Amino acid sequence: MKDNRTVAVLGATGYIGGRLVAALLERGWRVRAVGRNPEKLRCRPFAAHENVELAQADALDQPALTEALRGCHAAYYLVHSMYPGVKNFEDRDKRAAIIMRDAAKEAGLERIIYLGGLGDMDKDLSEHLKSRMEVGEILGSGPVPLTWLRAAMIIGSGSASFEILRYLVDRLPVMITPAWVKSLCQPIAVTNVLEYLAGCLENPETAGRTMDIGGPDILSYRDLFDIYARVAGLRQRLIIPVPVLTPKLSSYWIQMVTPVPASLSRPLAEGLRNKVVCRENSIRELVPARLLTCEEAISRALDRTVRHEVETCWSDAGLQRVPEWIDCGDAPYAGGTVLESAHTLTLAATPSQVWKAIVRLGGDEGWMYGNWMWKIRGICDKLIGGPGLRRGRRDPDQLRVGDALDFWRVLVVEENRRLRLLAEMKLPGEALLQFDVDEERPGRTRVTLRARFLPRGLWGIVYWYPLIPVHGPLFRGMLTALARKIGGKILFGPITPPKEGSQCRL
Repeated sequence: MKDNRTVAVLGATGYIGGRLVAALLERGWRVRAVGRNPEKLRCRPFAAHENVELAQADALDQPALTEALRGCHAAYYLVHSMYPGVKNFEDRDKRAAIIMRDAAKEAGLERIIYLGGLGDMDKDLSEHLKSRMEVGEILGSGPVPLTWLRAAMIIGSGSASFEILRYLVDRLPVMITPAWVKSLCQPIAVTNVLEYLAGCLENPETAGRTMDIGGPDILSYRDLFDIYARVAGLRQRLIIPVPVLTPKLSSYWIQMVTPVPASLSRPLAEGLRNKVVCRENSIRELVPARLLTCEEAISRALDRTVRHEVETCWSDAGLQRVPEWIDCGDAPYAGGTVLESAHTLTLAATPSQVWKAIVRLGGDEGWMYGNWMWKIRGICDKLIGGPGLRRGRRDPDQLRVGDALDFWRVLVVEENRRLRLLAEMKLPGEALLQFDVDEERPGRTRVTLRARFLPRGLWGIVYWYPLIPVHGPLFRGMLTALARKIGGKILFGPITPPKEGSQCRL
């Protein structure tokens, strides 16, 4: 161990934060992983490590944040609000930065380390990059010394930038692009970002400094497309720049072709017009590291993606808000009628056999039955700005709380017992899909598939009832296909079970 001091990581369940916690532990630090959702924290691989503390705090809750930081030597600030469902992320990020600045002082922190975006503050800077700059300035305005690292595109398996690059080149042999395809950038491998973040903590000379971080290559986005195609073994793509195609318009086709939603792709696309190249390289002397070339970074990221070894993903980030009506509350009719469609089936199998099939749903595996219907729903969702099915899943065999699963978000994973998914597709209401596995006796298991929906206004009602004739065949087909998949003889069903009322775990 380095010493007995504790380092806080805010945003520990996000893309960089989840990897940084593991990197700090490998270097012998004690880490306090801070996040909004305790379930997401507990499901992370680092949660059981002897040198990890888990702390729940929202970046906009100063008392909770101060308490989470108390007793820590330093804190990494890896928080942003650019995720689906959040409007005016710039204002939210400013408020969070002010709270962090003040909480750091009150908690007695010695250092803040912040990872922001690269760019020059001028009128042409995109709103996303401008917001990242403002956050750094706010954090640096307090008495706690700030180390501010500024990065351009981060290339790593599961990063939003890499996923956009991968899907565009994989799917489009011909690309009509705006002028930003000629803009220069200095990508950096996520491995090097983690080295710099951890290295700054170990070098006191980095305190109170702002440093640009980038890889050894300065490239245009067109160059990036060519490099990816070469690494992936694809033919070189035909790229046709069109001056009239604005970054905002290009964000719409990015959203249609890639799994990254408009709420994230739009700010990123608008930032592509800016030249993001390091103006100074002092970090290379203070924290020496072998920088991966862009080709090496893409090769590593692609290899880990193909081998399904993606530790964290861009879709991990964001607030996982659990609707109150799902578990606790008043009578089912309180606050609105919860509509339900459910089917159950009993088969000759063990709960573990059934669970192995359920936990592999989605992504490339599909949904066992009626995949064409799921695909149509995904296309419709994409057209109206939702995530669609292209997010897939982080790992083909494992699910953890907080994972994105096509257009669902994993809420509950109780092995051999329950999988609960919250819909993130565009809906006039809130929807839940739940699989319950119950052992009736050894070798005999009951599986229940239940969809629940809390409509929002008249459109919610209009949306739900036409789907009832679809849900019946779809759910019965899924249960029957599940039995067939695991080789379990159907003993009873599928039938419609009694409606499940509101339950409270308290």
